Amino acid sequence: MVKLKNYALGWKHFVLFLTFIAFLSCHEQKNYLTKIEGKKVAISSQTNTNPDIENYIKPYKDHLDQELNQMLAYNPETLDKKGEWQTNIGNLLADITFQYGNNVFLKRENKLMDICLLNHGGIRTILPKGTVNMRNAYQIMPFENSLYIIELKGEQVLEMVNYIIAEKKPHPVSGLTFTIDANNTPKNILIQNKPLDLTKIYFVGTSDYLSNGGDNMLFFKKRIGSHDMNYKLRNIMIDYFTAVDTVKVNKSIRITKE
Repeated sequence: MVKLKNYALGWKHFVLFLTFIAFLSCHEQKNYLTKIEGKKVAISSQTNTNPDIENYIKPYKDHLDQELNQMLAYNPETLDKKGEWQTNIGNLLADITFQYGNNVFLKRENKLMDICLLNHGGIRTILPKGTVNMRNAYQIMPFENSLYIIELKGEQVLEMVNYIIAEKKPHPVSGLTFTIDANNTPKNILIQNKPLDLTKIYFVGTSDYLSNGGDNMLFFKKRIGSHDMNYKLRNIMIDYFTAVDTVKVNKSIRITKE
């Protein structure tokens, strides 16, 4: 009888052990990320693509190409970034940003810009001679930069002028002219054909990127106020091209050096 009792007790322990093992095996297993690997995959016209995907996106691509390639205006000469203190494409972009930005600023704030300053590096390519379309605008300004109008004291405008001289780059400018003397300092600084007043507040149009001190334009960070026009610089170009028959560049001298 003793042996039978011990056998029954052992059997119960064995059943409990099997039940515990079964419970553990049914328990949800957690996976952990231990390593991430990556490699470059070159994409070219020879890359194998899924025909179903190509057929799906083709109507959208065709529609987009039709929009981008539609003629908007005619450009009689190639406009590029070549120049010591100014360029023909820079003059065009600064002037149309000044003009079209002022149209919006006047309606919203009943105010007008005094100066427009963009950056030479923001112009990514030329505007070739011939037909001008929307694709040209996207190629020249592929970024999503918008127009901001910054309120600066005359002191910061003077900093702006000294920045342009120190940079030695043809940053696009409109509404502002000055001369660089033999000592590399500015003189005859005119804003809207009036001498710079260090105590006056000026409205300067620029991009959102530059308004935050981009390209080391730190004078913008000393602003008195700012106005977001919610108007992309690229759309200003497209609106201009749509409105005119032929592209015209004002080649007036903005910066001279003695």
